[in-house]
Amino acid sequence: MVRKYDFTTAPKRLGNHSVKWRETEKDSEILPMWIADMDFRTFPEMSAAIQRFADFGVYGYAYPAPSLFEAIVAWEKNQHGYEIQPDDITLIEGVVPALSVSIQAFTQEGDAILINTPLYPPFTRSIKLNKRKVVTSPLVEQNGRYTIDFEQLEQDMIDNDVKLYAFCSPHNPGGRVWTKEELSRVAELCRKHHVILVSDEIHQDLALFGHQHHSINTVGDYSDFTVILTSATKTFNIAGTKNAFVIIENPTLKKQFRDRQLANNQHEISTLGLIATETALTYGQPWLEELKQVLEENITCLVDYFAEHAPGIKVMKPEGSYLVWLDFSAYDLSHDTLQQRLRDQAKVILNDGTSFGIEGKNHARFNVAAPIDHVKLAAQRIAAVLPK
Repeated sequence: MVRKYDFTTAPKRLGNHSVKWRETEKDSEILPMWIADMDFRTFPEMSAAIQRFADFGVYGYAYPAPSLFEAIVAWEKNQHGYEIQPDDITLIEGVVPALSVSIQAFTQEGDAILINTPLYPPFTRSIKLNKRKVVTSPLVEQNGRYTIDFEQLEQDMIDNDVKLYAFCSPHNPGGRVWTKEELSRVAELCRKHHVILVSDEIHQDLALFGHQHHSINTVGDYSDFTVILTSATKTFNIAGTKNAFVIIENPTLKKQFRDRQLANNQHEISTLGLIATETALTYGQPWLEELKQVLEENITCLVDYFAEHAPGIKVMKPEGSYLVWLDFSAYDLSHDTLQQRLRDQAKVILNDGTSFGIEGKNHARFNVAAPIDHVKLAAQRIAAVLPK
C-alpha cells in the first residue's frame, strides 16, 4: 500500500530530552514501548505551522483565536456527531490537570470518587493528592475484553455516597470503545444517584477495527451532569505542546470549573498549544486516517506474533488507541521477576501493569505506535525471555 505519510522511518529522538527514550540514552540497547507517545513524525502542515511561529521571533503572551474554537466545534461535529457551541469549550494545558480541576470544583475533601480499574495511573493519583476517597469498581474481563459490572457499579455508588465518577472512554489500558448501550447505562446511573460524570475521551479519535467512539452526550440528554475532557495531543502526537479542551454545557458546572481553574492559575495556554491544536484539527484528518491503518496493522502483527511464539501471553486486542494490555499470568513468574526480565533481559520497556491498579499484577502495557520494525523487534525480545 502506497502511503502519503512516512510511518516506517524512526525519528532519531536520543539527545532530545524525550521522556520515552530517556533510558535508551543510558543503555543504547533499550527499546522503549511504553509511554503514550508515538514514534512517528507528524504531518507537514504541523511542522510548517510551528516553524512559522519559530521564525516570527517574538514569543510573548497569546490569546486563543476564534478560529481555534471553530475548529474544535467542527471536529466534534464531523468526527463524533457532537454539536457544541464555542462557549461550551474551556482550554486547559492537559487532560490530567483538567481532571484535578474537576475534582476540586465538584467535590469536597473526603468525598468519594469512583473509578474502574485497571486504569490510567493519574486518575488514582489525582484523587489521592486532592484528599478524596478512591472507590474502585473493577472491570470484568469477558471474551478477551473488559466489561462493566453495572450491578456492582451501582452498589459502589450507593455504599460510598459517590459524588463524582471519573470515567475513561475509550478505556486505558484495556482499549475498550464503549457501546451506546453501555454509555447510556453509565449515564443513567449517574443521573439516578446524582453523580457528576467526568469522561476522559482523549483517545476518542483512535477507534479501530470498525469500532465507533460515542461521546457521552451523543447517546442521551446528559449534559446537565457531564464534563468531557479531551485533546488533540494523543491523536496527533503533539503532547509536548500542552493543550486540551473541556466541554461543559451546564452553565453552573462550567462556572464552577472555570472559577477553580482561575484560582489555580491554570487558565493560560502555551502559544504552541494553541497553534498545534488548531493545525491538527484543521489539516490533520488525512494523516490520522493513515495512522489508524498503521496502528491496526501493528496491533495485528503483535497479536499474531505472540500467538505463535509466546502463546502464554493473553493479548487484549484494543478496540481503540495504540496501547495493548498484555497478561503474562500463564507463566510461572512473579510480577517482579517478569518486570525484571522485560527490562534487563529483553531490554524492552513497557508500562508496569501494577501502576494501573492491583488488577495489573502480571500485566504490562505495550505501545505499538512505532515503526513496524520496532514492534516486531520488541515482540521477538519479549518472547525470547519467557519460559517455554
